[in-house]
Parts: sequence; structure tokens; C-alpha cells
Amino acid sequence: MIDRRNLLAGGTALAALAGVFGLRLTGSADAAEGNFPFKLSDAEWKAKLTPEAYDVLRHEATERPYTSPLNDEHRPGTFACAGCDQPLFASETKFDSGTGWPSFYTFIDGAIGTSEDTSLFMTRTEVHCSNCGGHQGHVFEDGPAPTGLRYCINGVALKFLPA
Repeated sequence: MIDRRNLLAGGTALAALAGVFGLRLTGSADAAEGNFPFKLSDAEWKAKLTPEAYDVLRHEATERPYTSPLNDEHRPGTFACAGCDQPLFASETKFDSGTGWPSFYTFIDGAIGTSEDTSLFMTRTEVHCSNCGGHQGHVFEDGPAPTGLRYCINGVALKFLPA
């Protein structure tokens, strides 16, 4: 018999598995909707990006935690969108959140847009590149000072540009 406790436990387990294996639990979501300055056809996106980056940037997938080499990137520089090269995050705003994804407490002014994400049976704030609409990750209110925010970003959606 399914009771409230079993239903909640099953939903939590499903969400955890989705995060670990990079699954989506909703229909085929796409990059942010809107009229963005940088545009490519779907075929051009596929040719430009790795399969993993294409899935994340254009279809809002999530990479597996602790798989990005950018987790260990600590040099001065800028983290830019892997889709269009727009600078998104300054290296001095990066911190180790312990989540397995590159995390930042703020972004470069004008570089990020947000929208509501209702996948995984919850409401979150999705973060996308303001230049191409590419999905970057999500923002949460559990980050460090001075903002209290944690921009939890897929490493495959970024490229690092050393100073």
C-alpha cells in the first residue's frame, strides 16, 4: 500500500538518482526561450558542442557530479559560456560548495538570465546565458556571503579563460 511516507521516499530517491545519472524527469526541455543575440541552428549547435555540452546547454540535462575538471580550477581568470564564449563568472567568485559542480556566489553583470524550472517535482530557479540562452544550472539561496547565493553550474556548460 502506498502511503504518504512511501510516496515521499520514492520521489526523493528518484530525484537523487536523476541527479547522479544526469537524467531529466520531465519532457524534452530546451534552452531558455527568447530572442537571444547569439543564435545557431540545432545542427550548428550539435557541430559546435560536445554531446555532453549539447545536452546540458540546449536540452537542460545535468552532468554527473564530481566529473568536471573545472571543480579543481583555481587560477585567476574567467568562466565563460561553452556555447557562445560570453564571460559569465569571475574566478574570485568561485567557491567549493561540496556539491560536485562548479559554484559561484555571483555572476558578471548582465551575463545571466533566470527562469522557473519545475522539473524533478520541485520549483527551482534555472540559470541561463543571457547571450545564447544556454542552460548553465540553477541558483540556490544557501551560498556564502556576501550574496548568500550559490550558482550551481554544469562544468560542461563552461570554459575557463585564464587571466
